[in-house]
Amino acid sequence: MKPAKATELATASTPEVLVPARLVEAELAAVEARLSRLLDSNESIIAEICHYLVDAGGKRLRPTFILLVYRACGGSDQNVDFAIDAAIALELIHSATLLHDDIIDRGLLRRGKPSAFAQYGFGPSLIAGDYLFCRAFELCSRFEERLIRTAAQACIQLTEGEVMESRYRHNAAATLKDYISVIDRKTASLFYAGGKVASDLAGAPARTIDAMAKLGTAMGLAFQMVDDLLDILGPEEKIGKPVGSDLRAGIPSLPVVLGVERSAELRKLLQNGTQMEGAALERALEMLRAPEIVADARRLAAEQIALARGIVDDLPASPYRDGLATLIDDQTSREV
Repeated sequence: MKPAKATELATASTPEVLVPARLVEAELAAVEARLSRLLDSNESIIAEICHYLVDAGGKRLRPTFILLVYRACGGSDQNVDFAIDAAIALELIHSATLLHDDIIDRGLLRRGKPSAFAQYGFGPSLIAGDYLFCRAFELCSRFEERLIRTAAQACIQLTEGEVMESRYRHNAAATLKDYISVIDRKTASLFYAGGKVASDLAGAPARTIDAMAKLGTAMGLAFQMVDDLLDILGPEEKIGKPVGSDLRAGIPSLPVVLGVERSAELRKLLQNGTQMEGAALERALEMLRAPEIVADARRLAAEQIALARGIVDDLPASPYRDGLATLIDDQTSREV
């Protein structure tokens, strides 16, 4: 027998990298197929806008999270169609908010290409967003009342979070507590709903359902905190929009609320009430990229990730539990 080559030994001993989406690959394929059909409309412009946004890709983080929670909580093949529809419904709601966010922010770039707002204008994009919300709740009609209420409550929090964020725009007085209140509603509410609904559909006990809801909140907060860091760090090709987009719009992102605590100059720049551009934008970005601000933002995101990992570790051992842990850890790898 010939001795194994060094490269063969290395390959044999190197553990295969766990890709969370592969654990629920069949379910995610069903999500994509059904989602695409739900984007169609008797009015061609609505279908065109919906497909333009959703077919551009995106991480499908929420469906992956929901399906992994369902399986990690013991969800069976028998009820998996309900979990798939729940994943689709929350992805539709998320997509609707993207259309509306770009209208509110006058965002011209989304996922590396012109936003629907830039491509189709205010009115058609607004209507397409409303259409996606309606499709989501049409899909939810098959669920029991408590599950529909959870999805509806997430939408209520989304709208409240949008208004809160608008109130804090160009407002140097916004605090870390204010920021957490906003992203808890705007981002974490859908993850909270996803964790709660998925574990409920899996037949998990009340204690586990509550834990998975809390897991969703921690996951959502961490995701948004890292997103906020990427907005100031870039690069544009990674984040799919111009670096400093939130800063231009006066949005109180995590680096901003941390920065205004430290710098009177930054507070003055943010209080002008207009869209920041040119030298002022570059100066603000320079201050927000200070090592201590970036480190503090990373620490806050890491705290939420650690909280989420602790919750996941309490689940019974399974590949799906490991997939959830990896999905959570992957949030840190999005940092530059």
